[in-house]
Amino acid sequence: MQGVGFRPFVYRLAVRLGLDGWVCNGPGGVLIEAQGETPALTAFVQALELEAPPLALITALESVEIPAAAGSGFSIRTSDSGAGHTPVSPDCDVCPDCLRELFTPGDRRYRYPFINCTNCGPRYSIITATPYDRPWTTMAAFPMCRECATEYHDPADRRFHAQPIACAVCGPQLRLVAADGSYLPTDPLQGAIEALRAGMIVAVKGIGGYHLAVDPFNSKAVGKLRRRKRRDEKPFALLTESLQSAAALAQISAVEERFLTGVERPILLLRKREGTMIAPEVAPANDYFGLMLPSAPLHYLLLRGNFPALVMTSANISDEPLVYRDDEALQRLSDIADLFLGHNRPIHAPCDDSVIRVFRTHPLLLRRSRGYVPRAIRIPEIGRAALGAGGELKAAICLAQGGQAVLSRHLGDLKNPATLAAYSDSITSLQTISGITPAVFAHDLHPDYHSTAIAAANQELPQVAVQHHHAHLAACMAENRLEGEVIGIIFDGAGYGADGTIWGGEFLVGGYSGYRRAAHLRQMLLPGGDAAAGEPYRMAVSVLHQLQGDKLFATPLSCLRDVTPQQQRIFLQMLAKRINSPLTSSCGRLFDAVAALLGVRNRMNYEGQAAIELEGLAERGTFGRLYPFGVSREPEALLLDWLPLISALLDDVLAGLPAADSAAAFHHSLAAAAAAVCREISRESGIRRVVLSGGVFQNRLLSEALVSLLENDGFMVFTHRLVPPNDGGLALGQAMIAGRS
Repeated sequence: MQGVGFRPFVYRLAVRLGLDGWVCNGPGGVLIEAQGETPALTAFVQALELEAPPLALITALESVEIPAAAGSGFSIRTSDSGAGHTPVSPDCDVCPDCLRELFTPGDRRYRYPFINCTNCGPRYSIITATPYDRPWTTMAAFPMCRECATEYHDPADRRFHAQPIACAVCGPQLRLVAADGSYLPTDPLQGAIEALRAGMIVAVKGIGGYHLAVDPFNSKAVGKLRRRKRRDEKPFALLTESLQSAAALAQISAVEERFLTGVERPILLLRKREGTMIAPEVAPANDYFGLMLPSAPLHYLLLRGNFPALVMTSANISDEPLVYRDDEALQRLSDIADLFLGHNRPIHAPCDDSVIRVFRTHPLLLRRSRGYVPRAIRIPEIGRAALGAGGELKAAICLAQGGQAVLSRHLGDLKNPATLAAYSDSITSLQTISGITPAVFAHDLHPDYHSTAIAAANQELPQVAVQHHHAHLAACMAENRLEGEVIGIIFDGAGYGADGTIWGGEFLVGGYSGYRRAAHLRQMLLPGGDAAAGEPYRMAVSVLHQLQGDKLFATPLSCLRDVTPQQQRIFLQMLAKRINSPLTSSCGRLFDAVAALLGVRNRMNYEGQAAIELEGLAERGTFGRLYPFGVSREPEALLLDWLPLISALLDDVLAGLPAADSAAAFHHSLAAAAAAVCREISRESGIRRVVLSGGVFQNRLLSEALVSLLENDGFMVFTHRLVPPNDGGLALGQAMIAGRS
């Protein structure tokens, strides 16, 4: 990747070992010619991988012996003018060397909020064009002072060709602005710290955009942020300085520690410790904190000696895009933030925080953005370059060519006009960053998706419509570099099915070239259509109607308590006559129904809330027995019948058994049912490889139970590690299918 300091590293290594030769960028990567004694050359090749800079990623290392020439020292040559496109590094955290300088009195960058070197700092967010040179970044407006220029041109210095290089003399500066746009005549950093201590909300400009910061130990301040941001219950992320301070707030395993402290600096979901003084309003009705460590020097300066932690949430009104422009911040956030701690280094490519949780030994990405974008993903070779349009929610696009794919940052919900505008801009931006010119445009089968409309409006490229769950299957296959056919268990909220119904609980058999629907969950009705996705009690009404018919409202359940007699009549009519009640096989809606039946939640304030809280309840329960389920042969496919499961769960609810135990039994029973279907499909097809994809597999409890059962049955199971299982990974599968078509 460009901007990771690999050529200077090679230079310093060669000089240390007394080698002659040169290094430059070539058409396929970095070219090195090194000459010296055999032991030194052997040590050189070994050190290339063992001592590579922290941001460098070596995907292959090939060497060939050539005749010796006259020695003349070692140099960094001008890159080959015909060199192929070299990707740009993601933004990353502050390296240990820069962090030490940041807090060393007397260092010329002491407490300078924009300290960086070739091993850290902004990359993707500041690049305006390629190649990645300072004139093509937002640092172009800051001419280097003599001392910075000396470091920049010295191959032995760790700031050699660090494009964002700066200091307090020549670089960007902080500023503190009131909500009315007036500059405050005080030290910006100290002014922001005092405001946070006083319970004020401060908009802080970070690497990829603005955050809203508040003291998480101040209940009134957090409550004020919730009201102003219109975010009733969705948890806020917490920023804390170190692994030690994070461990005081949450339980952290050795595996979780590795990802929390990685250069990507994601938000990591970690189980709360009991007894912390964090205000309950930070993460209500949730057993987890979203914790992250600093990704910018400014974060360290805000925290050190001032706060054990800060709420640091994306600066936007709920469902709107991330704010990253200064004028836009004042315009859109003046009703939320009391003060704005900004600076004069523009952000060109906004990038929201990435969010992960750990599954077994690897990351499970819930949102792939800052720290990961625009890092390429290695995939099986495709025949033609392809653009994947993604879906409607959690939108992200993908460009794929040859054996690599590049995904855009997380964009969000395309039903929002501002997000839709950012989506169109991202297509152009990603082509510039990746150097990939697509030959085909792949989109979802759903005719009403905005991404489908954008693809249809493109008259230059041929289009390929890809069924939603087939794209999920292909995405998981691609990131695991699988070929041939697999069994795909695709559980999510909704996707347009090939038969015109809403799918979401699918067992597919196939690969990149096609698929067949081998099995699916029993269908249910969605009373009220889209409204049912936000009101789990509607799904409880739907499944109860299948069990009890018109007598369902006589059942003494908390989820039915507030349904008026008039609403009861309307529901019964809707379900009996299928009025505004489409069919779905959605696993996500089944989770909603169970959450309502167990009294977890009747209405949701954010997407997936009912399922998240149901999983949390299940983790507190004791798994005692499996609920029954059915697997039968239908004319077109196998049917996984969850009705016996719901009937048994309902009996436990009415008997007053602990809801947590029933929640645990539901998760394990669904896993057992899915494993049973896989065994039957494998018996018929002979396939022993299974991929898991779809938003439901963000649920760690279900995933762990299902993977364990399948592995015990001798299946090879593949899950997501590099892209989200939700619709954020959809574009990769679309591009893969179109590239092979």
